[in-house]
Amino acid sequence: MPINILMPALSPTMEKGNLAKWLKKEGDQVKSGDVIAEIETDKATMEVEAVDEGTLAKIVVPEGTQDVPVNDVIAVLAGDGEDVKAAGAGTASAPPKPAPSAEAPTAAKPVPAPVAAPAAKVAAAAAATPAPQAVAAAPQTNGHARTFSSPLARRLAKDAGIELARINGSGPHGRVIARDVEEAKSGKGLKAPAAAPAGAPSIAPSMSDKQIRALFEEGSYEVIPHDGMRRTIAQRLTASVQTVPHFYLTMDCNIGKLVEAREEINAVAPRDKEGKPAYKLSVNDFVIKALALALQRIPNANVSWTDGGMLKHKHSDVGVAVAMPGGLITPIIRKAETKPISAISAEMKDFAARARARKLKPEEYQGGTTAVSNLGMYGIKDFTAVINPPHATILAVGTGEERAIVKNGKIEAAQIMSVTLSCDHRAVDGALGAELIGAFKMLIENPVMMVV
Repeated sequence: MPINILMPALSPTMEKGNLAKWLKKEGDQVKSGDVIAEIETDKATMEVEAVDEGTLAKIVVPEGTQDVPVNDVIAVLAGDGEDVKAAGAGTASAPPKPAPSAEAPTAAKPVPAPVAAPAAKVAAAAAATPAPQAVAAAPQTNGHARTFSSPLARRLAKDAGIELARINGSGPHGRVIARDVEEAKSGKGLKAPAAAPAGAPSIAPSMSDKQIRALFEEGSYEVIPHDGMRRTIAQRLTASVQTVPHFYLTMDCNIGKLVEAREEINAVAPRDKEGKPAYKLSVNDFVIKALALALQRIPNANVSWTDGGMLKHKHSDVGVAVAMPGGLITPIIRKAETKPISAISAEMKDFAARARARKLKPEEYQGGTTAVSNLGMYGIKDFTAVINPPHATILAVGTGEERAIVKNGKIEAAQIMSVTLSCDHRAVDGALGAELIGAFKMLIENPVMMVV
């Protein structure tokens, strides 16, 4: 019996993805564990491994297809001894599923386990929940609720970072063609963003696209369509500030001892044959370690809010915001309280490099119990950061700079770094947040306490 290969869910929150490339062609033999395709999400490019063995009888979804719903059939595998042509023909002749009506709500379909499982090979922000999907109008979708489009139009739209579903098609039966994509690049022929489902936080501006553009002279601006990552960031952060009651606590930390310790440690780092040091610690590495240990000292702050109850975490899994083209992502140092600072440093360097190359695995940036956002390298003195659920806290770190302080009645210079802790008031009250940032201050000002 033919085996359907389904669009896999590469993360718990994935609802759709782009079928970027087939690595097997029809008629090829497939073994369990073979990489058969590459799937793109808003933050990741991952390889998909086959679970079953057989012959690839039919590719149902061609490469370059965007917004393929999870659990849709993307290919058919003929088992050993089966007629390959018959298996492929059976799929080709199967009637398409009817497009959902725009007038009636569609029932949520059950989510069966996918046949194909992902073997990670990924790219990038922020453990991210996909933006709500709108049902496209029936005349412009095929049986899988995808927008009809030509292969050239799909490629052009992908290169331009434009969602096909937002482009008005001028081809037969509303099909999106290359000319439509070219017009969309200049902001013409774009549909308004789909409305969020009832009860979901709205991320739409108070004015429409047309109203905003009318405020500016024609030709005085360039329209840069939002890509999937930017939409996801917008949705998650808007939802966070609308649903999470934030409050903020700021402290100044004297990092004079830390700076001296860092210089001494880096100076004695072992070197390889080429003279390259085994590690080069940054101030941020100490910040990650100090926050992880602070959460262990104040365990009631190491929590996540759920409507059913508080999740009190045993380990400090610290996410660290990393800037990348088009947005940011937050890879996570797992069990950071147990790791030496040199190991944290090496892990962060690896994460940062792979994040910018879009090679992170979902499990490397999803979850976590808190996060660090450091803008000190840009000279920012202090700022507040938005909490990334399910975290209950995030620490915003400013630059370390010389400031005048009073010590024993005398004014002297000191290396001061301002930090601001954002707290979810549902999970972390004011006094508890003060204890946490106080524990952090004690550790960061006395780095020797991080190694005992």
